[in-house]
Amino acid sequence: MTILIVGATGTLGRQVARRAIDEGYKVRCLVRSAKRAAFLKEWGAELVGGDLCYPDTVERALEGVTAIIDAATARPTDSLSIKRVDWDGKVELIQAAKAAGVERYIFFSILDAHKYPEVPLMEIKRCTESFLAESGLNYTILQLAGFMQGLIGQYGIPILEGQPVWVTGESSPIAYMDTQDIAKFAVRALKVPETEKKTFPLVGTRAWSAEEIIAVCERLSGKNARVTRMPINLLRAVRHSLRFFQWGWNVADRLAFTEVLASGKPLNAAMDEVYSVFGFDVSETTTLESYFQEYFNRIMKKLKELDYEKNKSKSKKPQTKRSPFKKVNS
Repeated sequence: MTILIVGATGTLGRQVARRAIDEGYKVRCLVRSAKRAAFLKEWGAELVGGDLCYPDTVERALEGVTAIIDAATARPTDSLSIKRVDWDGKVELIQAAKAAGVERYIFFSILDAHKYPEVPLMEIKRCTESFLAESGLNYTILQLAGFMQGLIGQYGIPILEGQPVWVTGESSPIAYMDTQDIAKFAVRALKVPETEKKTFPLVGTRAWSAEEIIAVCERLSGKNARVTRMPINLLRAVRHSLRFFQWGWNVADRLAFTEVLASGKPLNAAMDEVYSVFGFDVSETTTLESYFQEYFNRIMKKLKELDYEKNKSKSKKPQTKRSPFKKVNS
């Protein structure tokens, strides 16, 4: 089986590629920059230059492909809009996959997307789910709540460095999941017939509010967080002002997602049936506490090593002898 992974250089996509390679699949990655994707080639993946927004390149990449795992999404810094990448590009990819006879299509969506039609990315994900279900492809849709990896920059690093931790509105409890665990489910879906033409929530072991995450980081780091609350109305004003500039469209659309994070409504779902269908045990899933524990242990160890080397270097420096001729103040 040859798997085409789209979005393989991203936070989730690279973990999907790593997992598929480790399980012995022949992995091909559609990439815009071979230089940026060099690590994938080192892992054993085949790189094919292309872009979702250019159908001809996608068609070439699909030659001989059995399955697609689609982890692509527009970045806030991309010159192309979320609509162009996450809707137009995905529609063209799904149509090309159907024409090429691709047997399986694994798609990552967002949990509860249908509840937020005013949030561009969530509405696009909902529409893509519907389009994929009606395409005739043998699909599996995995609805995610959030990545643990994003929490390091949001909470871990600012707390360690004594920088402000920004919290917006009424913090929504979110069941974050490690991208390595998400990748495990995505690749397993290829082997489990019961996942065909079905949609599953895919979330962590429990939902965490911002305040709870901050408390965990404070306990594990031994440092107090500087919490700064951002009024949701201020963010709305910034988002609306960014819409006046083309370069700000993607950022504005991403800021719309803060409406979800600040609504106070939990992003969580029951996972008992999911674990049963995929044949995994919940005890194998990384918890948020263990994820942060590993991160802070690694950082603290590194800081101690740096401090040791610094002190060692100081001790090796020759001591300057006081000149017997220098006047000493009494």
